[in-house]
Amino acid sequence: MISRIDLRGDALPEGGALRDLLPRAEFDVEAALEKVRPICEDVHHRGTAALIEYARKFDGVELTQVRVPAQALTAALEQLDPAVRAALEESIRRARIVHRNQRRTEHTTQVVPGGTVTEKWVPVERVGLYAPGGRSVYPSSVVMNVVPAQEAGVESIALASPPQREFGGLPHPTILAACALLGVDEVYAAGGAQAVAMFAYGTDECAPANMVTGPGNIWVAAAKRYFTGKIGIDTEAGPTEIAVLADSTADPVHVAADLISQAEHDPMAAAVLVTDSAELADAVEEELEPQVAATKHVEDRIKPALAGKQSAIVLVDDLEAGLKVVDAYGAEHLEIQTADAAAWAARVRNAGAVFVGPWAPVSLGDYCAGSNHVLPTGGCACHSSGLSVQSFLRGIHIVDYTRDALAEVTHHVVTLAEAEDLPAHGAALKARFGWKVPNQ
Repeated sequence: MISRIDLRGDALPEGGALRDLLPRAEFDVEAALEKVRPICEDVHHRGTAALIEYARKFDGVELTQVRVPAQALTAALEQLDPAVRAALEESIRRARIVHRNQRRTEHTTQVVPGGTVTEKWVPVERVGLYAPGGRSVYPSSVVMNVVPAQEAGVESIALASPPQREFGGLPHPTILAACALLGVDEVYAAGGAQAVAMFAYGTDECAPANMVTGPGNIWVAAAKRYFTGKIGIDTEAGPTEIAVLADSTADPVHVAADLISQAEHDPMAAAVLVTDSAELADAVEEELEPQVAATKHVEDRIKPALAGKQSAIVLVDDLEAGLKVVDAYGAEHLEIQTADAAAWAARVRNAGAVFVGPWAPVSLGDYCAGSNHVLPTGGCACHSSGLSVQSFLRGIHIVDYTRDALAEVTHHVVTLAEAEDLPAHGAALKARFGWKVPNQ
């Protein structure tokens, strides 16, 4: 059901050579880019008419408008299962606790007497958020996108989610109910690259956004790449990943369950166990069979995900080697199920989120830990962070110098300007002092 990679016995290679030994899903955004380009430009030129046509073509629904009526949001919340509502409310509450503490504050530094630099943090004015709607419904993604944007102070928030045939062309009602709970009343029945294009260019129904965030399929990722530079994006999200670093103290029942929990997302989902215990590896493999058989989505998602080239059990000599492997892998989600798990977790350098010990599974982070589940995939955790309040903030430096403070440093500025053969830069200061350089 799942392959093995044995890295025991030899010294582990460094950098890219080690990454090349590890399992990874094939996710060719560049190839998809050429297919989404005409879709994006069609939305640019035809706006809502193009969105309606793509809803018919890709989603099998007939729309007369793309914006979801306010009454549909209200009705979805009224009809929401009370237990689901309570769970969403708790998810929102915990996410607000964490994200509210991420907000940066303005800080002023006195560089010299009379010279200060202040860094203030300003939210983007308008964001477009994307909630996927393919194989599953993800109201949790609504929470994870909306809460940090709201806590950052974004004033204008719009959300898009694919139209669903079984719900009359509206997004899934649980998505709509989550929007209503969060106070988001601008919602669009649009999916894929066309939704990203709607936010990037704007239409007669939807004003353009400064930024687009949220997970999606390869077409969403390709559209984000297409618009990079025109709009801000969070990340080009690929297939979901879990890596588990475990030793002989780990419970194979827990490890198998956690691997399966991510495999059920998508046949391209990655499930990787890194362990120094061959006995644990054997026990996990034995556990996978009955646990997979007992759940849903077996043939269309879980089995292909576990059997795919992106998933494996990786055997290493010891936990030091295991740590090196998981840092090279840079998982979206990394569980540490070892003795002294907190100490090993503290040494991790590359992961979207780290889950410590047996009582912090990835599923907790997906819903109710308070952390954000919009995380870097495909090894991007070595240079990128998950979605947070900071994603929606821009730092602006405010420079304030008096005449005396400028005079004190003018000769240095002039010297550096001339060293770079940019004399007009120095002249801009000389002009303020009658073309005489102070302090020379």
